[in-house]
Amino acid sequence: MNDARFLSIDRVERVFGGGRTLFGTARPGVHAVQGVSLDVTRGETLGIVGESGCGKSTLARMIVGLDRPTGGRITLEGRDLAAEADRDPRALARRVQYVFQDPVASLNPRKTIRAILEAPLIHLRGLNRSARAARLAKLMEAVNLAPEFLERYPHEFSGGQAQRIGIARALAADPDLIVLDEPVSALDVSVQAQVLNILDGLRDRFGLTYVFISHDLAVIESVSDRVAVMYFGHVVEVGRASEIFARPRHPYTRLLLASVPAPGRAAAVAETGETELPDPYHPPPGCPFHARCPRASDICRAGFPASAPAPGRPDHLTACHHPEDGGMPAPAAAPEFQQG
Repeated sequence: MNDARFLSIDRVERVFGGGRTLFGTARPGVHAVQGVSLDVTRGETLGIVGESGCGKSTLARMIVGLDRPTGGRITLEGRDLAAEADRDPRALARRVQYVFQDPVASLNPRKTIRAILEAPLIHLRGLNRSARAARLAKLMEAVNLAPEFLERYPHEFSGGQAQRIGIARALAADPDLIVLDEPVSALDVSVQAQVLNILDGLRDRFGLTYVFISHDLAVIESVSDRVAVMYFGHVVEVGRASEIFARPRHPYTRLLLASVPAPGRAAAVAETGETELPDPYHPPPGCPFHARCPRASDICRAGFPASAPAPGRPDHLTACHHPEDGGMPAPAAAPEFQQG
């Protein structure tokens, strides 16, 4: 199997609702994910970024089998994940694991850390007591937690410690792929750095592949090999992280990057004055970003653009009728303060 297609997401859609009522009235459906196609290489970290409501978490849930696509396919080394989840969910859980956004809420408050971490070792790996003890020691060492923490309960830990336990639980199944859904958004900045450093070391140590979902551009830039930008259920731009952050082509990506607060610079807003996502029950025709885009034209309102590569950069794809080719403007210098 070609590593370039380790995880393949092919024209995936997810619609919530829809259909008809008992009286025959049509009910509108919400297109949470629309025609998303991505490939993830074994051993890389794909960052997925976008504002709230863009479909990031819905896509994550479909990758780990917690939700099913209503169109398209997600395959891992050629095996359909939705079919695998229906046929043998434990086999899927042994290969794909999930790290949740809220570290404390994701842990059972009635169980000790030992019981939480032993559950996948028993039910997914079938390890005996001695093998479980050896594996637990290895897991606690991998996430920099003391062995005596195994006898404590989740409420006794800080958010950063609880998230490291969540990461250890994901590692317990010895997966190939871990989907991390906003894993550090609830943590202080200094704790975020600790957790991100641990994740980086674990990827190399255990040969892991990550799909890392976040709305925090600084986090995405620091952890990702490639970045996919989502807007209103679509992937509007994808490429190497260095290219996306240095030379974004889609107007929405540029707006995201310009909106990051920086000393001496006002956060950017859409030039049209529109700041909200379109109504998901009544999606606009054409490109959903056209109401917020300063480059919009009639063609943007007529149809959604196909993804096309940047000149000389075949792996930098942009779904835009009028992509930009320049780099990001330099941030304004911070104002100087004079002593009175």
